[in-house]
Amino acid sequence: MTDATGWDGWKFHLPIRVLPDHLDPQGHVNNVSFVRFIQDAAVAHWLAAAPPDWHNSIAWVVRRHEIDYLRPAFLGEELTVWTWVGEPSGATWERFTEIHRAGDGQILVKARTVWVLIDASTGRPRRVDSRITSVLRRSDVR
Repeated sequence: MTDATGWDGWKFHLPIRVLPDHLDPQGHVNNVSFVRFIQDAAVAHWLAAAPPDWHNSIAWVVRRHEIDYLRPAFLGEELTVWTWVGEPSGATWERFTEIHRAGDGQILVKARTVWVLIDASTGRPRRVDSRITSVLRRSDVR
């Protein structure tokens, strides 16, 4: 069961309502908007899970997005962006995302993103350590 912080076991979710600014000329959610939703969910997950003193000392940048656009979304629809982390490797960490239409539960987008952990003070990559993995994998964030 999902709690008020967006956690459902080891997955995090972010609700999105499709607005006019999200649309392309064909009236569908633009692919760039879907990328924004993927990034917004990752950031919201980080901010909900990480201790506040980490927010300014640790940064994340995208190295790679792999996205499958499966179905369109339209103006006014309620979407749910689900995200969870995979396996870290050195300074990188894979993250998975699915965007579902809330009305029928259909999966609209599936994505795998490789994020790089950055030391915010130096701008240099930093190894993903066990403290960080335990924070983003825990399901007791309140």
